[in-house]
Amino acid sequence: MRNGEVFRTLILAPRGRDAVVAKRLLRDAALRADICIDIAELVQELHRDADTAIVTEESIYNADARALAEWIQNQPAWSDFPFVVLTEHGGGIEKNPRAASLMQLFGNVTFLERPFHPTTLISVVRAGLRSRVKQHECRILNEGLESRVRDRTAELAAANHQLRSQIEERESVESTLRQMQRLEAVGQLTSGVAHDFNNLLTVIIGNIGFLERGLAAIGVDGKISQRLANMRMAAERGAKLTDQLLSFSRRQRLEPRALDVNGAVTQMRGLLQSTLGGSIQIETDLHDGMWQALADPTQLELAVLNLAINARDAMEGVGKLTIRTGGVIVGPPLRPEEPVAGEYVMLSVSDTGTGMTEDVKAKAVEPFFTTKGPGKGSGLGLSQILGFAKQSGGGIRIDSRVGEGTSIHIFLPRAGAHDQASNPVAAPVTTGHFTGSTMLLVDDDDAVREVTSAMLRDMGYVVVEAGSGGAALEVIQSGVQLDLVLLDFAMPGMNGAELGRQIQLKRPGLPILFVTGFSHQPALSTVGETFIVRKPFVDDELNTKIRSILSKPAADNVVRFRSA
Repeated sequence: MRNGEVFRTLILAPRGRDAVVAKRLLRDAALRADICIDIAELVQELHRDADTAIVTEESIYNADARALAEWIQNQPAWSDFPFVVLTEHGGGIEKNPRAASLMQLFGNVTFLERPFHPTTLISVVRAGLRSRVKQHECRILNEGLESRVRDRTAELAAANHQLRSQIEERESVESTLRQMQRLEAVGQLTSGVAHDFNNLLTVIIGNIGFLERGLAAIGVDGKISQRLANMRMAAERGAKLTDQLLSFSRRQRLEPRALDVNGAVTQMRGLLQSTLGGSIQIETDLHDGMWQALADPTQLELAVLNLAINARDAMEGVGKLTIRTGGVIVGPPLRPEEPVAGEYVMLSVSDTGTGMTEDVKAKAVEPFFTTKGPGKGSGLGLSQILGFAKQSGGGIRIDSRVGEGTSIHIFLPRAGAHDQASNPVAAPVTTGHFTGSTMLLVDDDDAVREVTSAMLRDMGYVVVEAGSGGAALEVIQSGVQLDLVLLDFAMPGMNGAELGRQIQLKRPGLPILFVTGFSHQPALSTVGETFIVRKPFVDDELNTKIRSILSKPAADNVVRFRSA
């Protein structure tokens, strides 16, 4: 019995009463049997399902058995259908060569000579049925095994896919982390170099100023004055280069305000057209009703101007420049230079230039990397823009295809409702007479301190010098009358912020003006711009800052430091 059904035996014995006799014998043994009249019906019943078959040799010899042979040949892999062939007396394969062809046809076949004993027929049929039962059991086991193998294979494939995805994600994260660490290391290095370079430039520009004034006083002019002017120009270019380095390292001091980016781009159009020339078409696609950005207006204008100049060079002076704006919501970053997920004001500059290869795009934001020829670029343009965007709380994204052009997207944080709008900064009030005021100048660099001291004395101030924080505190504790402290921020041992706190404790109300070669220090983030002057000093900036502080009431000159 199979699945609740009685096993079925087919009988093909068209001559005489063989079929009827065989069916009766099987029925008496409680075995189901069905008679087929010819091979065609036998094949048809085999397709319907059966478990064994009894055939006479003459029914095969005298008929076309090709359909039967095809059925046998096309059995499933688990099936080996059992046949019983009834032969004439003496018709075994050892005496009848034709029987060999029947064995080749049927495969799983048992020969039974007529006349046979009924018990022998029943025994042979039962043996065939038992083999058929085993085949079905093997089929069920095999199907179950194959199902488990398929399921396990699918599980392994899914686990393998997940593992590959995790490996790829980890490799991507590690690559991003390495790039971020590399950029951070370069940023720290460039920041330190820029600080030291600013100290050198302070000495150079300060002494050039003394020479210019000295030569003018004695009436010397001509080539010497021109050479000094060239030296000053070179030194000021060096100062601009250090500003770019500090921008990349995110050490510049920004003055972020709620900014209408569309208005800023519109105001720049004339400047951009004059800078790029008439052969470059400028188009703008400014999104109406866009959010305001929280950014430094001056630095944003410099960033757009830098991108426009880069685009002009990429287009070799002929092409189309497109500036777009819009409010966007970005997902997690895919590269270190991209912003974190959030809401941003986007400003993009696109060109129709040569585009970048993947290798160039991967290095584009690195400082000093440039594809321009010698003397045609510092390689700090994109790195400076990246520093500005990251320090502002955003980032950049680069889209480029070789032969089609490049788009640089700057993402700036969305301004909040309480962020201050961008308005012109009023010039500091410097009324009063401060000649003879006493300054405490604190700087660990002897050359910088000497030239700064000479500049202050030329301005009419009395100068007390100190080369360290400890020496400055001794002056403070001595009780000498002081009107202002000029304090270098980056000093070994006790830095400017720490010394400033000590001075405020010992001399409350004594004004402090910080002098720094960095454009931005986190410790000075709460200190107003009024109380910071950057090295190298530009024009009359140092004296203007001093006079602005001295002209204010003492209560307005309290420096608020960031919490330690």
